[in-house]
Amino acid sequence: MNVHYILQNSDEHARFAAYLDKLAHVADPDEVDLVSRVLADPDQTMAESAVLRHLDRRAADLYPGPAFEGWAQAMTQVTIDHPFLAQRLREWSLFRAITLKLPWQPDDLLASSNWLQLMTAAETNIEAVEVLAEAGRTKRIRNTARTGLNHRSES
Repeated sequence: MNVHYILQNSDEHARFAAYLDKLAHVADPDEVDLVSRVLADPDQTMAESAVLRHLDRRAADLYPGPAFEGWAQAMTQVTIDHPFLAQRLREWSLFRAITLKLPWQPDDLLASSNWLQLMTAAETNIEAVEVLAEAGRTKRIRNTARTGLNHRSES
């Protein structure tokens, strides 16, 4: 089933499910084209939601390895007109830098979304966890970071 058929022959719920399936099985060389076609759907909220799930799944698989950077650049180009998706890709890049102990700035982490702060608060980079324990955006983020620090000090 191609994307054109999906777009013309189903409601947004069916299209969402079909897009998720197509995105889950897309070959690497076809990924940019498929993401672009999904983002052309007239229901932008649904299309962005499907692509967001795809980006999160792919980024979670790719961030530890060298393929992440090229993939993130390609996805950034295709999502450039979608600020939330572009921001999520930037945050995955920051998460990658933090977890792999590459250069990163505490101010970038503190300016990031609750999603990234909470995900980072549960990670192993002590410097990042300390930053969030002290100045994370929400009480939940600060508590998650403090709990992680307390568990480390007890070990």
